[in-house]
Amino acid sequence: MMPNQRILIAGAGPVGLTAAACLVRRGIPVKVFEASVALATESRATTFHPPTLDMLDDLGLAESLVQGGLIARRLQYRSGRDEVMATFDYSAIADLTRHPYRLQCEQFNLTRIIHDQLYGNPNYQFEFGTRVSGVSQDRTGVTVKLSSVSSAPREERGSWLIGADGSHSAVRKALGIPFQGFTWPERFLIVDTSFDFHTALAGLESLTYVAAPTNWRFLLQLPSRWRVILPLARDLPDATSTSPAFARAALSTLASGVDDDKIARIALFKVHQRVAAAFRAGRVFLAGDAAHINNPLGGMGLNGGIHDAVNLAERLGEVCTRPAPDTDLDLYDLQRRAVAIEHVQKHSIRAKHNLETSDPDERDGFRDELRRTANDRHLTREFLRRVSMIASLDRAKELGVP
Repeated sequence: MMPNQRILIAGAGPVGLTAAACLVRRGIPVKVFEASVALATESRATTFHPPTLDMLDDLGLAESLVQGGLIARRLQYRSGRDEVMATFDYSAIADLTRHPYRLQCEQFNLTRIIHDQLYGNPNYQFEFGTRVSGVSQDRTGVTVKLSSVSSAPREERGSWLIGADGSHSAVRKALGIPFQGFTWPERFLIVDTSFDFHTALAGLESLTYVAAPTNWRFLLQLPSRWRVILPLARDLPDATSTSPAFARAALSTLASGVDDDKIARIALFKVHQRVAAAFRAGRVFLAGDAAHINNPLGGMGLNGGIHDAVNLAERLGEVCTRPAPDTDLDLYDLQRRAVAIEHVQKHSIRAKHNLETSDPDERDGFRDELRRTANDRHLTREFLRRVSMIASLDRAKELGVP
């Protein structure tokens, strides 16, 4: 292919680089533009679901990722510190996936694995410190405006553009696509700690939700530490909520002995539930956070983005290498946008509501449903299909198929 036939990708996060890996594997040249001067090192998403690992395995990426992560074979729900409401074992879906577990691993490990694998391949070009700031297109290709930290603004041409440039996507804004949805009024706090909660909570699993009205907790074990996510009162000042003293007090609701020196990181963030009004506009596509964002309960954001990348790259690959009609690309918008609305948004909102509800009848209903599900093999299997996102992928396959 000529240079102007390359597929351009805005964003070198896990979604953009997964798309690059899929395309390069097919022999299709790509060029990735990343606004930062290097691959991100921030601690962000940390969960990889079973079908996501299967996809990454097909690309030769899963083995190294699994080696650097922590395997969680069970998912637990608790009511307070001591009562276990239900525990679900991923072995119940072992016939549906090659990876019947959740992998808990920082997302930046994946971007490094992909970049290292692609580095030196003539079909893989990349530029750090270069932001896609504008987009125009015609019948034969896409032109992007580029802003660089080290050179004057310029333009480049490609055959297609994938906007994987995050929730504040310049690509989405350049296309004028609305980002529909809402922002939760409360904020979430992340506390990373070296304290081992296994020593304080008997029978604790490395992936545990603790339900409590206005005081729920989500515990996730990483290879070298634990991560706790919790809601904050709406009127609590930022300076107070990000102090070690507040973090220590918040964790004391789960276990005593979490000293300041065991708190490794405190982060505050707003939580949104939004989906772009369209995932395709001509020769330009949105994927990952540029297309949809949601609360982190369930770990569906990163995984949904990787599913976007694989779906889109496979379709672009058919169009670029075979006489597949461009209209086949409309299935990407149909399938992935429907999944974002029907599954990711619906289930992440429901997960938050179930953990925090103060209505006694709803709390009892949630508890009873969990126990009934855990004690029924068929219900357990369907529950794990849903929370692992296998069900959402099956739903996507149904859409647009005669």
